[in-house]
Amino acid sequence: MRPTVDPDLLAILVCPVTRTPLVHDVAAGELVSAAAGLAYPIRHGVPVLLVEEARQIGNLGAAP
Repeated sequence: MRPTVDPDLLAILVCPVTRTPLVHDVAAGELVSAAAGLAYPIRHGVPVLLVEEARQIGNLGAAP
């Protein structure tokens, strides 16, 4: 079982790029910023909100 993020902490965390709320993806163990197209890892129960550590999600920037 993956560690969960405290709901009170999740309520105040925002994406460091867009300053929008993050969504906890429990299955992946990540905090997701749909606005930035980034997923931030959670390591040992601690969110790592560094852009360098995030992985890109979706197909942002792709030509139509």
